[in-house]
Amino acid sequence: MHFLLSAAFVLCWSSGFIGAKLGAGSAPAATLLMWRFLPLAAVLALVAATAARASWRDLTARDLARQAAIGALSQSGYLFTVYSAIQLGVSSGTTALIDGTQPLVAGALAGPVLHQYVSRRQWLGLCLGLAGVVLVTTADAAAGAGVSRWAYLVPFLGMSSLVAATFLEGRSRTRVAPSVAMTVHCTTSAVLFTALAAGTGAVRPPAALSFWVAVGWLVALSTFGGYGLYWLILRRFGVTEVNTLMFLMAPVTALWGAAMFGEPFGPQTAAGLAVGLAAVALVRRGATPPAAAPAAHPPPRARGRTSGHPLVRPRAGDGRLRGVGRPGR
Repeated sequence: MHFLLSAAFVLCWSSGFIGAKLGAGSAPAATLLMWRFLPLAAVLALVAATAARASWRDLTARDLARQAAIGALSQSGYLFTVYSAIQLGVSSGTTALIDGTQPLVAGALAGPVLHQYVSRRQWLGLCLGLAGVVLVTTADAAAGAGVSRWAYLVPFLGMSSLVAATFLEGRSRTRVAPSVAMTVHCTTSAVLFTALAAGTGAVRPPAALSFWVAVGWLVALSTFGGYGLYWLILRRFGVTEVNTLMFLMAPVTALWGAAMFGEPFGPQTAAGLAVGLAAVALVRRGATPPAAAPAAHPPPRARGRTSGHPLVRPRAGDGRLRGVGRPGR
C-alpha cells in the first residue's frame, strides 16, 4: 500500500505540470484555474454540507482562516506561478525541478526560522541541489528560443509560496481532516481565481475542446489525485516521505513532457536531474542523528515538537518528529 500510494502521488502530482501544458495554448492561466476550481469547490462544499459535517464541528474560525491562508499559498499562489511559467515557455520538466527544490529551501530556512540545526552535509546537499537546478535551467534556456530569461524566476515564486505554506501548516496545533482542508483550499482558490479572471476580463472559457480536456485532466488527476494524496501521505508517513517523493517529480515530468510534447531532454538535462537526486540522498543521510548522541530530555514546551523536516536534525530524546501534517496530530 505504501508503494502504491507513493507511486500514485508521484504520477498525479507530475500530471499537474502536464495538464498546465495541455491548457497553456487555449486560455490564460487565470481562466484555466478559475474553471478548474469553481465546479470542484461547489462539489466539495456540497459533500461537506451533507456527508462530512462531523469533520467540521470542532474547528474554530481561526482554524478555518489558517486553512484558507494555507490554501492561498500552497494552491493558489503555487499553481498560478506554475501555469504562468509554462505559458511563458518554460518547459514542464524545468518548472517541476525548480518547484521541487521546496524541501531544500525549507531545510535551509529551518535554521534561522525554526532555530534548528542543519548539518554541513545537509548544506552541501543544498548546494548540490542548486547546481542541478542551474544545469537543467541553462539547458532549457538554451533550447527554448524566444523564452525570456526572467520567465525562469516565476517558478521560484511558486516554490517560495509552497515553502511558506509548509511552515504555516507545520505550526498549526489543530488536526484538520484532509477532506476539510481540501474543501477550504479549493474554495479559497475558486474565489481568488474568479476575482483574478473577472479583473482581467478572462472569465469566459474558450470553446476549444483542448481547454475542457485540460480542465478534466487537472481536476481528476492533479487535484483529487495529486493534491489529495499530498496531504494524505503527509499525515500517514510524515514530511520526510513527501519531501523525498517531491524530488522524483522533476525526472518523471521531464520524461513525460519530452514524450508528450517533444520538450528538450538532452545530456545536460539528464545530468542536472541526476545531480538533484544525488542531493536528495546526501540531504537524507545528513538528517540521520548520530547513533552515539547522548540522550537528553527536552524542556517541557519543546517535548514532542521538534521539526520533522528531513533537513532538520532532531534533538536526542525526542519521541517523535513534528512537521507538516505529522502522523497522529
